[in-house]
Amino acid sequence: MTHETFAPHSGPLNIVSEGPSISPLKQGKTVSTAAIGPWRLVAGKLIRQKVAMVAGVIILLLYLIGLFAEFLAPSLPATSKPQYTYAPPQGLSFFVNKPDGSSEFNFHVKGYKVEIEKVALRRTFVVDDNKVVPIGFFVKGPAYKLWGLVPMNRHFIGPINPADPMYLLGADRLGRDVLTRLIYGTRISMSIGLVGVAMSLVLGVVLGSISGFYGGWVDTLIQRVIEVVSAMPTIPLWLGLAAAIPLTWSPVNVYFVITIIVSLLGWTSLAREVRGRFLALRGEDFVTAAKLDGSSEARLIFRHILPSLTSHILAVVTLAVPTMIVAETSLSFLGIGLKPPVVSWGVLLQDAQNIRTVATAPWLLIWPSLAVVVAVLSFNFFGDGLRDAADPYDN
Repeated sequence: MTHETFAPHSGPLNIVSEGPSISPLKQGKTVSTAAIGPWRLVAGKLIRQKVAMVAGVIILLLYLIGLFAEFLAPSLPATSKPQYTYAPPQGLSFFVNKPDGSSEFNFHVKGYKVEIEKVALRRTFVVDDNKVVPIGFFVKGPAYKLWGLVPMNRHFIGPINPADPMYLLGADRLGRDVLTRLIYGTRISMSIGLVGVAMSLVLGVVLGSISGFYGGWVDTLIQRVIEVVSAMPTIPLWLGLAAAIPLTWSPVNVYFVITIIVSLLGWTSLAREVRGRFLALRGEDFVTAAKLDGSSEARLIFRHILPSLTSHILAVVTLAVPTMIVAETSLSFLGIGLKPPVVSWGVLLQDAQNIRTVATAPWLLIWPSLAVVVAVLSFNFFGDGLRDAADPYDN
């Protein structure tokens, strides 16, 4: 066996590095460590969805119409002119013909003339092309209080002479302007959806959070309550509760009671979704770290877990609003929801419950129904887009 001895290296040690070299940062250059927040990510994905953005603009316009209903409406919802019963819609025109054959700009609608049906011997209105009713913007009209506070008499659009008839969407059986009543109905129908969803949101988030966070017998009890409420038939329950409202109550009290009835069954699905997300997140590392840091249970729920569900909850709530609108419309259409003098889309549809009205004045059915369809579809499209944008697994 031979033994080899190694002498210590007395010279400088040269280390040869194989691979790409790393050059130092140049002077004046900084590295950005900023990260895009979750809300910016959701907003960026939502903007790229054109259908959802168009639906969002329509929803915003509907709420603006409801907010400024008094100013936008040409008249007052209770103003009736029996001499124009079931008057047909008038079309907007921009030019009038002068006697010399030329035309000049004149924003107007055509007036009416009365004809007698020879078979039914019934008086009917037809549009008279020879009568011109000038209209304008920001004209004086019936006095009102904006939001019940500010006295005003200016209307966004209306006849220059307040005594002239202007029924852009027709008139009902009492000679009331359908456009005015539709604008006022937008405020009630759209707001009842928000108020109802707000109540369902509180119940669903609170009970779902408690059920998913604590589990055990608390979870079992809450889930059995949800199953009992979900098993109840919706329409008969609404009918029974709405029929129990005293007839002597004021329209404001009836409005809030109908809101409670509509939201009574709308919280169960949200509670179950929140519970499922809590069950999935309560064992995550950030929750465990917050526990070890001494966070209370309330802080764990409302400061750590719930904020991570905010985008998902908003998407669910957006999809729940049209359900509330349809529920109010259905109850009011059946005559057990809101009643006159309150004006909503469902109340407007009460005038279209017989075939004679639909045959002689189809606009009483078309315009409120179209408003409901546009609102519901807009909320559904916007909710679908928001749900896809809030999905963390969607690329």
